[in-house]
This record gives sequence, C-alpha cells and structure tokens, in this order.
Amino acid sequence: MVKIKVLFVCIHNSARSQMAEEILNKYYGDRFYAESAGIEAGKMNPLAIAAMKEIDIDISEKKTHEVFDYFKEGRIYSYVITVCDETSAERCPVFPNIFQTIRWSFPDPSTFSGTEEERLAQTRAVRDEIKEKIDAWVASL
Repeated sequence: MVKIKVLFVCIHNSARSQMAEEILNKYYGDRFYAESAGIEAGKMNPLAIAAMKEIDIDISEKKTHEVFDYFKEGRIYSYVITVCDETSAERCPVFPNIFQTIRWSFPDPSTFSGTEEERLAQTRAVRDEIKEKIDAWVASL
C-alpha cells in the first residue's frame, strides 16, 4: 500500500509541525507518511519535547528543517498542512502536484508566558488540539 505523504509546516519547525508529524506517523503510520518543516529552521522547543514524551513519543533527537529546502529538492506531497497563524502560512511555498493545502491555526508554544509548568500545560493543550484535529481529518478522508 502506498502511503499518503503529508508535510506539516510552521514558522521554525520547533514545536507544532514536529508534534503533528509525529502524531500522524504514530497513530496513522499505516496509511500516512508525514514530514515537517519550518519557514525557517529553528531549534527544538523543550516544552514540545516534554509534552510529546508524556504520550510516549520522543522528539528529543529531531532536527529542524526548512520548507524551501524540501521545495527545492522537488519533494511531492498529497497534502501540505500549515499549523501556524494565517499570516505566516501565506509565506509557505506552493508545492507542485499537491492534492490539497490545508490551513490549521494553533497557538505558538514559543510565545507562551508564565511559569515553566504553566507553559508546559499550554503546550500540552496545543498537542491535544493537534491530535484532535488530525483524528477528525483522518476520519473525514
């Protein structure tokens, strides 16, 4: 069976897109193959690493990638899903031969304030929103 290729894109590929990639691969990897990238590469968000570890997904060794590198390599995806705000999503390149571009908006964990525990709680909430959105999207296909 050929897997459906999905690219998740956010600003720095440091939290939201990484979480979405790994959630799709863990729970729906029999049907999908996901990758992620950022408009510009950043460094992995430690709160995202901690939140994902809580659901038995280790992203601590993941590297960040730039979406334009994937574009230049000519990678082909069935879906490109942006997980950042609308203004940032508009900066993403248009990939040829895409079945559909989808825009989902989630809060950016790098902008959260408060204690570390408060910021981790907010990151967990984003992780859970991403999982719910992916579950609903997969069910709709």
